[in-house]
Amino acid sequence: MAKKKVLDDNLLANNRKAGFNYAIGETFEAGIKLTGTEIKSVRMGQINISEGYVVIRNGEAWLDNVNISEYKQGNQFNVDPNRRRKLLLHKREIGTLQEADEQKGKAIVPLKVYLKHGFAKVLIGIGTGKKLYDKRETIKQRDQEREINRVLKNY
Repeated sequence: MAKKKVLDDNLLANNRKAGFNYAIGETFEAGIKLTGTEIKSVRMGQINISEGYVVIRNGEAWLDNVNISEYKQGNQFNVDPNRRRKLLLHKREIGTLQEADEQKGKAIVPLKVYLKHGFAKVLIGIGTGKKLYDKRETIKQRDQEREINRVLKNY
């Protein structure tokens, strides 16, 4: 079953760094367990997932090192901006992620955070670390595509 693409108007955060550092394979959509003030901050786009990663502990998926800024009007209800947040996934998806996590050279990284039917969702992917020469190849291909588009635009 093909998944629908994330609409740009619902996109809250994008991890461009993950696409550069990892070759992304399989992706999963997961819900995030947030408090009331956290979801308000997320809806305002005050979330940073560039340094985030996913860890599997005791059969549960946790999102670590993701910064959700404190909500200005939250007062006493604000929580730690860098706290660990639980991801809502099916057991078989967690099993697949755990197998990938145990393999050497694989990492589970958040790719995008977006709203879907009013709920915050995170797109996570299983990434294989790129070597330095792979990163150079990516930069080279990107520059070539830019040059081709530039030439075609003039004609």
